[in-house]
Amino acid sequence: MGRGAATPFDGFAGRLIYDLHYWSVFWTLTLGWSYRGSGRRHFPRTGPALVLANHQSFLDPIFVSLAAGRPLSFLARSSLFRGGKFDRLIRRYGAVPIDRGFGKEGIRTVIGKLNEGRAVLVFPEGERTRTGDLQPLKAGVSLLIDRVRVPIVPVGIAGAFDAWPRGHKLPTAAPLVMPRNGKGIAVHVGEPIPPARYERLPREEMLADLERELRAAKDAAERLRRK
Repeated sequence: MGRGAATPFDGFAGRLIYDLHYWSVFWTLTLGWSYRGSGRRHFPRTGPALVLANHQSFLDPIFVSLAAGRPLSFLARSSLFRGGKFDRLIRRYGAVPIDRGFGKEGIRTVIGKLNEGRAVLVFPEGERTRTGDLQPLKAGVSLLIDRVRVPIVPVGIAGAFDAWPRGHKLPTAAPLVMPRNGKGIAVHVGEPIPPARYERLPREEMLADLERELRAAKDAAERLRRK
């Protein structure tokens, strides 16, 4: 798969910009939400990768990007792309519009980004959890995996739902310098799944296996969060 179109973080200057952005965000979120991450060694340093994570809050893409340590493209619901400064900002930092449920257009967009050699973050639940628990995975993720041959990286997020549950306008911080209030956030990167693992596997079995991988990564993040 090729490199494709340039992004703000390509090249030497782009890497410097990324590093400055990364460390400023890292310290902001570490101090603000007692962020912890593990498993970065599992994340492919270069080349295309399909990153699957459970979806707890609007903070998730930021925390997964920190755990990955490389620029990500990520999917955001199309209603967020309405023009203006916010639209330009999220596009600049890798956001890709998609309809809920992994429609055909969204799948084509993800495949295009993978063909450019990008790591693409997808939330296979299709929307933020309403309870904090992992929800059933959308069938569309199996259609996507059937059409790509790239490493699949399971990522677990814990604590983001407590920090910013659905229906709340703003998140609740868990400052590192104050006693923990149960709202710290942790992210665990699991071992990549080779694409051959799902070749000719029935959809139900694929989704069940992916759910087990995501649940294991989420449980690892929960243990890390509570250390």
